[in-house]
Amino acid sequence: MGVKYDRLFWGAVTLGAGALLYGALFETDKLKVERRSLRLRGWPHRLDGYKVAVLADAHIRDHRSVMLAQRAVEHALMEEPDIVVIPGDTLAYWKKDVLEFVEAAYSGLKMMHGRVIAVPGNHDYFAGDAEWLVPAFENLGIRMLQNEVWKHDGVNWVGVDSEIAGRADPYGAIMKADPVDPIVIVWHEPDMVDTLPWGPELMISGHSHGGQFISPWGWAPATSRLGKKYVSGFYGHAPVPLYVSRGIGTTGPPARLFCPAEVSVLTLHPA
Repeated sequence: MGVKYDRLFWGAVTLGAGALLYGALFETDKLKVERRSLRLRGWPHRLDGYKVAVLADAHIRDHRSVMLAQRAVEHALMEEPDIVVIPGDTLAYWKKDVLEFVEAAYSGLKMMHGRVIAVPGNHDYFAGDAEWLVPAFENLGIRMLQNEVWKHDGVNWVGVDSEIAGRADPYGAIMKADPVDPIVIVWHEPDMVDTLPWGPELMISGHSHGGQFISPWGWAPATSRLGKKYVSGFYGHAPVPLYVSRGIGTTGPPARLFCPAEVSVLTLHPA
């Protein structure tokens, strides 16, 4: 019996290592444009067809991640969105020259002429501070929202800082919004939607990577803290309707399996 179980164990190890290698070599750089039409309660008819491109979790750290982020930006711009949203984890971690990588990765977003917003994710605080991104973002026309509201196109864009980093103040941010107009919350960690009050029309998140390395039948064996309940896609019955992007980059093992990187294009309609 011992020999049999040893063979099963080493067979599983070999299979897992092979899948990880395949994911690293062939799946990591695949990029899919997810076009979703979302019908939202309270969304105004004057904004019917409003288009949001989402570029989540680039995890920029090296030339390979820069090239993937550049491709994602190109795909987003081809969709002619009204606004681009970056829901955190621009960086994998802070290191020398990483801001040069960020500017190279997102340089195409200058074409949006300031119609780009970002919030910090937990990785934007690894070995540094998300505030250090602000000068690079300003050069690119990206507005960083840290528990702040930006009114644009008649929408309250509420950017909430990272919960994992201990910086989130969602209620303080929402209180700054104009209640007459729709509210879209951008918050890195999707499971935090369960803490929100009823009322905002939509929340946009990343963080989960869609599970990143999943089985053919959709099971994600390793999920993220505060990204376990809401892993990928649209959750219309969450306390606030929620869209979770699989994101662009990777964390942990630099591999994906059955979970391609995603540029999300959300077209918003009244319910």
